[in-house]
Amino acid sequence: MTRVALLGATGSIGRQALEIIDSHPDLELCAVTSGTRSCDEIVAAHPGALAQVGGDPTTLLEATGTDIVLNAIVGFAGIRATLWALEHGVTLALANKESLVAGGALARAALDRGGGRLIPVDSEHSAIYQCLEGRREPDAVDSLVLTASGGPFRGRTREELLTVTVEEALAHPTWAMGRKITVDSATLANKGLELIEAHWLFGVAYDQIEVVVHPTSIVHGIVRFRDGAALAHLGYPDMRVPISFALTYPSRAGTPVPALDLAGGLTLSFEAPDLEAFPLLRLAREAGESGGTYPCAYNAANEVAVAAFLDGRLAFLEIAATVENTLEQVGGAPASSLEELVAADEEARRVAERRMVAA
Repeated sequence: MTRVALLGATGSIGRQALEIIDSHPDLELCAVTSGTRSCDEIVAAHPGALAQVGGDPTTLLEATGTDIVLNAIVGFAGIRATLWALEHGVTLALANKESLVAGGALARAALDRGGGRLIPVDSEHSAIYQCLEGRREPDAVDSLVLTASGGPFRGRTREELLTVTVEEALAHPTWAMGRKITVDSATLANKGLELIEAHWLFGVAYDQIEVVVHPTSIVHGIVRFRDGAALAHLGYPDMRVPISFALTYPSRAGTPVPALDLAGGLTLSFEAPDLEAFPLLRLAREAGESGGTYPCAYNAANEVAVAAFLDGRLAFLEIAATVENTLEQVGGAPASSLEELVAADEEARRVAERRMVAA
């Protein structure tokens, strides 16, 4: 029996993870957290599970004998749980990409010390993880390809994005996700975060990571090898697949997701992203290449700006403008501890807030 601690149980990933756990006889929910909502119904269905609403989730993790932590907390708030799991050698199923974006160096060091396993849950990184299994010899990989749906505004010019609404930004064409990540998909910030995450997950240089727009979201990731071959992971866009893979690894449990109908008119098309209309992807690459706490500042400013957009206080294009201005003003010095990283995050948030007030 594998004991699972689920952090962020009432979000999109959390709800689907509960479905996977309930359907698998060898998975047992031992702990559950929620940021703002009660976990009473979840505990009623899993009476042996400990629950916590709000606060530092590591206090709950310390009290359980969990085998795997599924971190589905949204945003920078998930980093403490990520570092705890990695430091303690507990298998981490990571859906909180911000942990590696903001604290990649700290996370990798904790993983090395703890000696556990890190399995990505983002569909793109899960895809690449699977394509790389058994193929980790030095220099074998030429490059990685992350696919992006393009979001609801694919094909629009910068001028056409001046007046888009929150409702339009939340109308994703292929994925059903939470509000923040859906807006990130609309701005391509999500792919920028995934670009930085891929660098830390797979130890690949930024110039070896490509992003392409793939509107149907059938191909989730591609690995190109030095001999000219490429391996791709394909499947219908459904997060239950990477969640199940992470929770049941190294087995591959069944899910309700159907197999691809290859003879049913399936077509695969790819195009380059429009970095003028969607500059947050470019800014993410620049932040990653700059290193230090610039990726942390990128994430912090984006979180602040997206929250303001969702509240109706900021225009869509001002999200990218806020992030760019923040990156220009922060110092970006590397963080050698969680405390220094938290300070960098807080500084970037203050800069972003001041910029929005001034604007």
